[in-house]
Amino acid sequence: MLERFDLDGKAIVVTGGGRGLGRGMAHALSEAGARVMLAARTQSQLDATAEEIRSRGGTVATFAADVTDSKQVDALVAACVREYGRIDVMFANAGGGGGPNVDFWEYPDDAFEQVLATNLKSTFYSCRAASKAMVEQGTGGVLVTTASGTALRGNRGFAYPTAKGGVISLTKSMATMLAGHNIRANCIVPGYVSQNDPKDEQEREQRAQRGTFMPVQRLGEWWELGPLAVFLASEASSYITGETYIIDGGGLAGGLGPIKFRPQHEW
Repeated sequence: MLERFDLDGKAIVVTGGGRGLGRGMAHALSEAGARVMLAARTQSQLDATAEEIRSRGGTVATFAADVTDSKQVDALVAACVREYGRIDVMFANAGGGGGPNVDFWEYPDDAFEQVLATNLKSTFYSCRAASKAMVEQGTGGVLVTTASGTALRGNRGFAYPTAKGGVISLTKSMATMLAGHNIRANCIVPGYVSQNDPKDEQEREQRAQRGTFMPVQRLGEWWELGPLAVFLASEASSYITGETYIIDGGGLAGGLGPIKFRPQHEW
């Protein structure tokens, strides 16, 4: 059974791979045997994560790119094919940015466009470029996207959940369109997850307090997305496509809402 989780030799691109959840997933994929290409805008973050992976015996390359630019994304996928001879999995993980905190009718066009570009358009560009290469290889592949729990409920910062809701819908559509080419597509929906280790005791206490919003009474850790990433990239999930995987400590199940609407739990 464990052999089906093996990613030995697989060529995997992780966008947003320089820090946070992308970093955690990249570590896990490498430890499962994958050859990883990290992509992000900040080269110093890419270099730091790549050095961590190499120090553990992993194979990793980096490519600085702004994934809101489709030409740069095309170049990223081409670089993976040059480096490893193929691309087997695309983790379209890059995203972020909620835009200004203003009344709905005051929300500016350029801010909305930027949030869509960072989260939804970048995912489309990444999966489009990767799927084209996979079809040309004739071997199929896997697309994994990253959305957000905010996409599954109302939220005052509407632009970000709107974009992430689009990511979920895009993933389902890609699964149906690309199944005939042996390409699977699934979506990871993280809840509140710490992006790195706490820098001091004060931050540790703040995270512990925030964790009381969760039924499990703690925040997730960045590395906890790794096993799910390996599962979705591997043959262990060979009959799964078009699905959305929520990893949030039971937050949505427990009724977690926007900030300032804290649920009450009886223990």
